Amino acid sequence: MTTRVSTVGVPEDGVTMKGLYWQQSSSGEEASFVFLEKDNLPVMRDNYVKVKVKACALSRIDKKLLSELKMEIEFLPVGREIAGIVLEIGNKVSSFQPHDEVVGILPLDSEDSGLCEVVIVHEHYLAHKPEKISWLEAAGTIRDGVRAYTALHYLSYVSPGKTVLVMDGASPFGTIAVQLAQHRGAKVISTVYSPEDKQYLEKLTPSVARIIDESNGKYDLTESCLEETGGLGVDIILDAGVRLYSKENETTSQQLLPHKHDIISLLSVGGHWVTMEENLQLDPPDSRCLFLKGATVSFLNDEVWNLSNMQQGKYLCILEDIMEKISSGVLRPHLDEPIPLYEAKVSMEMVQKNQARKRQVVQL
Repeated sequence: MTTRVSTVGVPEDGVTMKGLYWQQSSSGEEASFVFLEKDNLPVMRDNYVKVKVKACALSRIDKKLLSELKMEIEFLPVGREIAGIVLEIGNKVSSFQPHDEVVGILPLDSEDSGLCEVVIVHEHYLAHKPEKISWLEAAGTIRDGVRAYTALHYLSYVSPGKTVLVMDGASPFGTIAVQLAQHRGAKVISTVYSPEDKQYLEKLTPSVARIIDESNGKYDLTESCLEETGGLGVDIILDAGVRLYSKENETTSQQLLPHKHDIISLLSVGGHWVTMEENLQLDPPDSRCLFLKGATVSFLNDEVWNLSNMQQGKYLCILEDIMEKISSGVLRPHLDEPIPLYEAKVSMEMVQKNQARKRQVVQL
């Protein structure tokens, strides 16, 4: 792929092929986001679909994961969660027809930015978008939906009567996890870190069983959860990061995170702890406590579906079910106002620094 920095780019067929990329610096300077223009349109292949992008959600780039997979390149494409209209299909495509409305997540090794007007993607990464769902809702919910389904259906087993603790329940992922757990009949407890987040969760229907506001330091997480469960503990815990140990120079956001000992203390017998802490370290006393409870720890990496083709059918079922749940009103995403393309660079910088509290979606 030949690219060059540009402000506009219109190939002969009139399609703008400008996209947003993350430029890696070999000199050690901080990486920056730049708009690039493609010299040539991608060539259609048998099982691929050409999609006109209508909306693209912005998610943080996991540079460490890409490095471990030997996928580091000078210009990393930005924006993988897309929703759009099928323009053209390859000879062997069986799932879609031109003019179909679709949604999906571009693979990790995609050379296309989701912020291009047109992308070429394999049909197995796409699902049909119901007409009643907006482009913004589809693109803005798909990743958080996959993450919530992975946590609650494949790493743990949510069901009626179980108690689920969702840390930071007003975040984009937390919101979807809360709603999915409630839909499955679970009792949901959630933490929030600001009065605004508490007000947002209080407006959700059905209502959250208990909201623990940790911003003012009045509530103890362990005591509150054990009180809510009659001392039995929580069946499923979805964290939003944990503290492995206490240190003097912690930031305010780090201080609000629960300690790993608190999480383990909250678990019920046979409970499941689903963590997003990739560097989790358990000391012998932690392991002993988990052993006595018969509890499990699972690591939430929603990229596993794209890293292996063994369960492609399950992955596509998840995408379809997420769309059905949005269409029926079960899932209601926490979205920010639509972002115009010219503001995508600034918004992506906020997302990469974890400064965005709502899901950022660019409207094309």
